[in-house]
Amino acid sequence: MNKNKILSLAGLVLAILALFFILQPTMAQRPYIKDLDLNRYLGVWYETARFPHSFERGLVGVTATYSLRPDGRIKVENAGFKERLDGERSMALGKAKLAGSPTDGHLKVSFFLFFYADYFIMDLDPDYKWALIGSKSDKYLWILSRTPQMDDVTYKKILDKARGLGYDLEQLYKVPQKAL
Repeated sequence: MNKNKILSLAGLVLAILALFFILQPTMAQRPYIKDLDLNRYLGVWYETARFPHSFERGLVGVTATYSLRPDGRIKVENAGFKERLDGERSMALGKAKLAGSPTDGHLKVSFFLFFYADYFIMDLDPDYKWALIGSKSDKYLWILSRTPQMDDVTYKKILDKARGLGYDLEQLYKVPQKAL
């Protein structure tokens, strides 16, 4: 590849990145917990509910599994089944890193190259039994649990917290899970 093509390609990449950051809407910072014990957070989480989005369209029985990588980052494995709990398994591998202090519930997660998105642990059970996850945008929301099913009292409490944070829960999708 000659020098002019390399410079043109580099210019195009820079222009695309600049547009990406310029065109992103300004969004409020979401609250996140300040006393995260990452080692306790690692492991398998069941997706209890989520806002619909294209990258999980049609998936049920979804789990997110977090583990430490040798480089100190976090391996993220999201898996689910297409359309039915006995459907074809679908999996996406990503990575995450702490965005600030090791005890801040603010991570940056990536499933594609070097593009990272905010991952805020906005609320977390003291015993790490459930978590409320969001991002800077109000278009993303997840309720996670250490078990496939969550009791109604706990679920309602988490919904109230999400509403209090300004989330419109009309579009919330309760994710079917296999019983243990």
